[in-house]
Amino acid sequence: MTAPSHWLRNVAIERILKAAVDRGASDVHIKAGDVVRARIDGRLSVLTKQALTADQTRAIAMHLMASDADRSLIDSLKDYDCSWQAPGVGRFRVNIMRQRAAYSIVMRVIPEHVPTFASLKLPSALERIARTERGMVLVTGVTGSGKSSTMAALVNAINAEAEKHILTLENPIEFLHADLKSSVTQREVGIDTESFRMGLRAALRQDPDVILIGEMRDPETIDTAMKAAETGHLLISTLHTPDAQSTIMRIVAMFPPEEQTVVRLRLAETLHAVVSQRLLPRAGGQGRVVACEVMIVTSTIRDLIADGNIAEIRDYMADGGEYGMRTFDQHLTELVTAGEVTFEVAKAAATNPADFELTFRMGRNRRTPTAASMGIGASPVRPRTGPHGVPSVGAPAGFGASGLGGHPSGANPLAANPLGVGATLPPIGTTPSEAPRVSSPSPLGTDSVFSTGFERMFES
Repeated sequence: MTAPSHWLRNVAIERILKAAVDRGASDVHIKAGDVVRARIDGRLSVLTKQALTADQTRAIAMHLMASDADRSLIDSLKDYDCSWQAPGVGRFRVNIMRQRAAYSIVMRVIPEHVPTFASLKLPSALERIARTERGMVLVTGVTGSGKSSTMAALVNAINAEAEKHILTLENPIEFLHADLKSSVTQREVGIDTESFRMGLRAALRQDPDVILIGEMRDPETIDTAMKAAETGHLLISTLHTPDAQSTIMRIVAMFPPEEQTVVRLRLAETLHAVVSQRLLPRAGGQGRVVACEVMIVTSTIRDLIADGNIAEIRDYMADGGEYGMRTFDQHLTELVTAGEVTFEVAKAAATNPADFELTFRMGRNRRTPTAASMGIGASPVRPRTGPHGVPSVGAPAGFGASGLGGHPSGANPLAANPLGVGATLPPIGTTPSEAPRVSSPSPLGTDSVFSTGFERMFES
């Protein structure tokens, strides 16, 4: 008896996703007119032989959608977010979009286990941040820099140590937290609450100790978040900003000019810490390592924010090792010295590439990393440079070799070719006549999913 074509189609896509997860992929891209691709070690690698048609991509989108009600509206949808999981495959954050009148899907892989600070190789200063009782903690960085993993690690640390009510607002829910010492309430925007704004308003009436917001997208949400911090809650959220200084400037700039002075004063009183992240390719070519900047709001930094002297904050961060602070350039210098990343990669990621190169080449103001600079002790505070001086270098140890985004095992299972099939790519078999020919190996070797059998699974 022949299996239904839709069942074969679902089996095919799930096996492709499993192949991507097994190779440490962070994202999977599925698009009409293209082969399936996976982001492995930061590079978008070809995963299959066959380019998908518009009808095949539409069928995959419907398979991933959360409910029959949503599936009935697929032809009118322009953008759609959900989460999806399958036993033996994994969990994914899914975005379905329209492009060129067809469908495109991007799936972010969600690790099976909730991460910890140790597994992510994050600095020990975050352990102290997790123990704070109130204020705003912001995790920032570009898309794909590991912000969700770091926030999950913060929640996990609180959940494991404190008896609190943790309430999260996410779109969609990514990591699933069990109730340990704390009670964790996870609400998904669009399913459990109408919007981040409405969910945050309601949260203040739900007796939370800790509130996590997936993203602060507008002034009203930021205003409500500051109110939550002002009323004694710990508020954890994210922004798409590259570093601590730009985070403060972005928040203030989101409000009208006549309100910015008051916003600055409120932010100075409520902000507790900013953790900014960048994922960099490792020098060996396999895996990625995290570069991390940490700003703890001390009384001095609080005054700088209130007075509008934001440009001076980075100099104080460079000298704030006793509080667990570090700048990007400090950590980049350490990574280059340790051979984790190349100088060229570090320079491109530096806050000020010219200053970073000058400081690194001349070796000025080097100092040995101390326990205090990792946030676990005290160290002498050296005189800071002027606002326009060369940033200091030398940073605390606190990041391992794997970092965020590396292969789960920390090993190097793949050859120079990201899919591990040799230095050259074999020719492909068939591809739709209207699509360009793409050379791609089969990540599953001789598995029929990636031969002509794969094409038959998508026949309607």
